[in-house]
Amino acid sequence: MPRPLVVQKFGGSSVADADRIRRVARRIAREREVGSSLVVVVSAMGDTTDELLALATAITDEPDPRELDMLLATGEHQSATLVSMALHALGVKAISLTGPQAGITTDGRYGRARIANVDPVRIREEIERGNVVIVAGFQGQSADAVGRAEMTTLGRGGSDTTAVALAAALAAERCQIFTDVRGIYTADPRIVRDARQLPVIGYEEMLELAHQGAQVMQVRAVELGWVNAVVIEVLSSFEDAPGTLIKEDLLVEQRNKVRGLAHDRNVAKVTVVAVPDRPGVARTLFAPLAEAGINVDMIVQNVGHGGATDLSFTVPRVELAKAKKVLEPIVRELGARELTTDASVAKVSIVGAGLHNAPGYAARMFGTLADAGVNIEMISTSEVRITCMIAEEALPKALDALHGAFELARPDPVDAKAAGQVAG
Repeated sequence: MPRPLVVQKFGGSSVADADRIRRVARRIAREREVGSSLVVVVSAMGDTTDELLALATAITDEPDPRELDMLLATGEHQSATLVSMALHALGVKAISLTGPQAGITTDGRYGRARIANVDPVRIREEIERGNVVIVAGFQGQSADAVGRAEMTTLGRGGSDTTAVALAAALAAERCQIFTDVRGIYTADPRIVRDARQLPVIGYEEMLELAHQGAQVMQVRAVELGWVNAVVIEVLSSFEDAPGTLIKEDLLVEQRNKVRGLAHDRNVAKVTVVAVPDRPGVARTLFAPLAEAGINVDMIVQNVGHGGATDLSFTVPRVELAKAKKVLEPIVRELGARELTTDASVAKVSIVGAGLHNAPGYAARMFGTLADAGVNIEMISTSEVRITCMIAEEALPKALDALHGAFELARPDPVDAKAAGQVAG
């Protein structure tokens, strides 16, 4: 009878030093002993990626994108080889592979490549030989017009994406993401003291939480899991405790509508004051931002008066300076009064499947923030979330108030049924 196949992923904090690498190896060895075939994806050790970036920018203000990807990929190579060595020391057969050796091919965008295909022939061969396969995450291989292979990296959180993509290609029983928290919580437990761990969460809700700032899972990894029906389990690297399953939640209609809160500090507000109120202005403003690779999120346009209107939107805070550089000449050309920015804001969201079709939740959210003395600057909604932009300094107060108002610390009775389904 063939062994069940499990894909595991260990993040940078899990392999940050020799002691933690040995701990990871012992965990892998225990899983191997119970009969699973294992493919293990690893991130770079600790802050290695940031350190390599800093080293590159110390050499030149504008590192060549190809050479930068070649450099950054080495961080995961180090982790993969060291974990493999640690397993050898425990008497466990293992082999390390780079992303290209594992059969991961990507498009040609350096620094933010997307996975185009996974052909895990080499992985299957190594599993047949009895090896635990350790794969360097965050990377793949593209080919240019004349067929030369090039190393590309997948961007922040790319190791999660690698793990889920491999789990889908290998038809793995489960993809386990080991991190520095036990699982997915109703809110960030570092801010909200009574945040509760969720045993199960649906793909759609997890995707929205990730989009709105939850750092535990990477957006593209959740998308891949949803499209390919990969069951993802988020677990702690540092303790043996039940985690959170991300899967199709068949009991979603029976649950409380609000499943969790998300927040995002990496946001800045941009306002074009008194811009001419005529067709084509929005395109004139937003097309250059898109060409510069700047993501625009919340957008609010006031009712025009006297042929002019105010247009406000948000961009990632880390891209605010870049956005201003793009917009300033356009604002002058349009004849708008001024361009203003505010980097002292944050987003807070309530998330839950079917939320948009359930009456009263928006009013309760707005009322709760008002009672807590938190002013709302902008609002956006989707089928599964309501998001408010507020002052960053009010974020802890807002999260505590909303967590209490929607009784998220109280266990959902449906979770017991879900746990039974999972166990079955």
